[in-house]
Amino acid sequence: MFTLETAATAAYVVAALLFILALAGLSKHETSRAGNTFGIAGMAVALVATIVLALARHIEPLGLALLAVAMAVGAAIGLWRAKIVEMTGMPELIALLHSFVGLAAVLVGWNGYLHVEADPAGAEATKLATEGMLGIHSGEVVIGVFIGAVTFTGSIVANLKLSAKMKSSPMMLPGKNFLNLGALAVFAALTVWFVIDPQLWLLIVVTVLALLLGWHLVASIGGGDMPVVVSMLNSYSGWAAAASGFLLGNDLLIITGALVGSSGAYLSYIMCKAMNRSFISVIAGGFGIEAGPSEDKDYGEHREITAESAAELLATASSVIITPGYGMAVAQAQYGVADLTRKLRERGVDVRFGIHPVAGRLPGHMNVLLAEAKVPYDIVLEMDEINDDFDGTSVVLVIGANDTVNPAASEDPGSPIAGMPVLTVWNADNVIVFKRSMASGYAGVQNPLFFRENTQMLFGDAKDRVDAINAALSVSEKV
Repeated sequence: MFTLETAATAAYVVAALLFILALAGLSKHETSRAGNTFGIAGMAVALVATIVLALARHIEPLGLALLAVAMAVGAAIGLWRAKIVEMTGMPELIALLHSFVGLAAVLVGWNGYLHVEADPAGAEATKLATEGMLGIHSGEVVIGVFIGAVTFTGSIVANLKLSAKMKSSPMMLPGKNFLNLGALAVFAALTVWFVIDPQLWLLIVVTVLALLLGWHLVASIGGGDMPVVVSMLNSYSGWAAAASGFLLGNDLLIITGALVGSSGAYLSYIMCKAMNRSFISVIAGGFGIEAGPSEDKDYGEHREITAESAAELLATASSVIITPGYGMAVAQAQYGVADLTRKLRERGVDVRFGIHPVAGRLPGHMNVLLAEAKVPYDIVLEMDEINDDFDGTSVVLVIGANDTVNPAASEDPGSPIAGMPVLTVWNADNVIVFKRSMASGYAGVQNPLFFRENTQMLFGDAKDRVDAINAALSVSEKV
């Protein structure tokens, strides 16, 4: 018999398939727009199905009104944030959105406790006890609250670090690894206790413990690893959503949460491999990673170059590799860089881009910016594809990158970023670094590249400097 509940269940299946298609589409530049459309369509179907399901279960008018108000407020905030956010602000916005998912999981968990464990004589508790499922429900409550709380505070710290409202250097409390492991051990013991005897004070302790652990886990991770942290928190938010799905008996939340959780975890693993970081170390709050101090070593004097001289060097080059970083995003220089690429290619110069896996502060950050500026996909290469080609390249333009082109990562075992694979730009004949000043990068580490004999610094706003080079090239074309 066809009912509203069966229709909602069928719609959930459709939404789940659309989410899977969204993930598949977002895996490639060429299909990313379609993937985004699939994701929007899936969420729209899910929202409509949820409203239909609520009506089928005879939701009270007040509840329906609250649902409508919540959707309207959420939609308004979402549209407003999407309209005003800059591309450079996307990493911290995503971290903030992850915190909302975590907080929602905590609230759902507490709601589950108040409706069941806190009311043992109630209809829901009696039904679960009769079916022998009360212990499982208690386990779902405490695990959902724990994952959600860790995600909530961890995401807030990530947001503060990415928005420069908190120092990017790792917080190094004495015995920090034992604090993390001890918190997990205490959580495991409290979970067993809560399942056997679900008391309010136990849930309060678990919630506070998880909030503190989430804060400490992310605060203990340095700025150089923050792109991995954002991906990791994305995974956490997925598992938090799945935990909420089990509590609410919502199949779509379980499926969606599992998709987000597993894809986020896999992306974090790929990024850790690319950065030569231990996956377990990063997700455990930097366990086993002892960051060395950022030293103020004297590397000598740097050399400077003007935009006009840089244009002359580029005009006579046979090959150019551009390695962008967060500074390009901040200056919104991607359109000028695209114009520069076009001008050089028209002159017969072989121009390519080298993208570090964690360039910017979000996976794929630079790829999105370059695609937005209509830079051809086929000349945008990943680090592993282009690293061997720097040797013999005429000119490398380092535009707003710092830690991802730091030779200390491979040459200084005591560096905080030691072991992290970087773009070996220093092997090129000439390196021009676009930078506002000689300040260290996000990881707080000085870059000896700036003082190499084949490196010249081009100071100023990246967009202004690129535009000046384009203007100089246009003048030389007329001459």
